[in-house]
Amino acid sequence: MNLPNRLTVMRIIMIPVIILIAIFPYSQFGIEIPMLQFGFVTLSAVNIVMLVLFCIASFTDFLDGYLARKNNLVTTFGKFADPIADKLLVTTMFVLFAAQGTIPVVPVLIMVARDTIVDGIRMIASSNGVVMAAGYLGKLKTVVQMLSIITILLNNLPFELYRLPVSDFLLWFAAFTSLASGISYFNQMREYIFESK
Repeated sequence: MNLPNRLTVMRIIMIPVIILIAIFPYSQFGIEIPMLQFGFVTLSAVNIVMLVLFCIASFTDFLDGYLARKNNLVTTFGKFADPIADKLLVTTMFVLFAAQGTIPVVPVLIMVARDTIVDGIRMIASSNGVVMAAGYLGKLKTVVQMLSIITILLNNLPFELYRLPVSDFLLWFAAFTSLASGISYFNQMREYIFESK
């Protein structure tokens, strides 16, 4: 359990903490949530706490991979747990937003379906001794998803002040890049998927 793996585990542990902060029945316990006002846009303190935790978790994603490669600390556990932690974090955030009615459910379904299919493709690749490296579209998808989550947590600030629907654009662009990268992975493995033995 080296440092990169500890960071991965920490990221996984932070996910239920974020969920609890998002769904905790504050009013039932007489807790009044502080609200910040930016022009005509209101931002909840809960969103700010979730944003801070999400940014910390996202940074550990970068840090554990960097440390593992730099210090030659790549392990089987890390290869297994790191991508799971990433998907759990991002998917959890989008599912929370959809459950709260903050975003439409369709782009979330697209992204979840893509991840499920790609995981199946990766299993096929692994059984054939093929390593599927993350492509350009896959990396772009991850960046756009994280930017989308940040803008949603900020209630589209500062863009909302100028009536620019940036968070909506990023959400649908994340769904599009997710779908496009899924198609790319499918095409890479087409011969193995349709292989008859």
